[in-house]
Amino acid sequence: MTLVSMLLALIIERLAARSELWQGSRYVKSWFSLTADSKLAQVAQHPIGQYGWILLPGLLVWLLLCLIDQWLVTTLVNALLLLLAIGCWHYRQLYKQFLNAQDRNDDEAAFLAMQQIRQHSGLQLDDASYGQSLIWLNFRYYAAVLFWFLLLGAFGIITYVILRQLNQPSHSEDPQMLQLEALLQQDHEGTPAYQRLMHIADWFPARLFGIGFALVGYFSRASSALLGYFLDFTSPNEQVVIDVATAAEPIDETMLNTAEETATMVQLAKRNILFFLAFTAILTLAGWLS
Repeated sequence: MTLVSMLLALIIERLAARSELWQGSRYVKSWFSLTADSKLAQVAQHPIGQYGWILLPGLLVWLLLCLIDQWLVTTLVNALLLLLAIGCWHYRQLYKQFLNAQDRNDDEAAFLAMQQIRQHSGLQLDDASYGQSLIWLNFRYYAAVLFWFLLLGAFGIITYVILRQLNQPSHSEDPQMLQLEALLQQDHEGTPAYQRLMHIADWFPARLFGIGFALVGYFSRASSALLGYFLDFTSPNEQVVIDVATAAEPIDETMLNTAEETATMVQLAKRNILFFLAFTAILTLAGWLS
């Protein structure tokens, strides 16, 4: 059931999910707007209440699926949630613009397209190359989502997507949304709850998929890079993912920000996702997953 949901979502996302209707951010923003105009905003304002506000939608869907308790319904709902979570048609369009610009040797257009990808995805590393930026985007929209679905099902998907949206730069001009974002920024410890939860949510998947990079790439160099981060709880997870991926697929510095580097990193990310799917299939055949 788990593997079937994954495959359905990935296939449909590749072939058909090309409108805003299939993008999870649309529904997360609807939840934000609903919250901003309700008593839940008061809950979100409290440092502890923020955790409950973030976890509530996932808990409600999980409870509903438990009450229905039908494997077919659960499979279809999980596939739909995965499809919405990995939906990134906006980034695909920007990536196509980037590739078209590189094909016609338009460095300025390629730079602008990649800058939009970096800004909208919330990537904080200013020195990341084009290929490294896409590796991080692949992690946020595919790898981490699949991991949390495998571990926590629908609850994991919904919670991760909410955290991902909260940690992306806001482009909203809705007064209710701006009010909610201001409330969420209030935290006695200096860091909003959603930022702490995002770091925790990315910590283990970053290292797990780092192992995948090592197995599908240059093992000795990638494993050495990964060991340096394995018990590191403070380094940015994007730095971990990018450093291990770069070690797994060494590229000469003169090739950075070129079409060759971008294609190499994208292929590495795809191999890693295929490895994870194969690992999931093995767990399913062994009876460890339903």
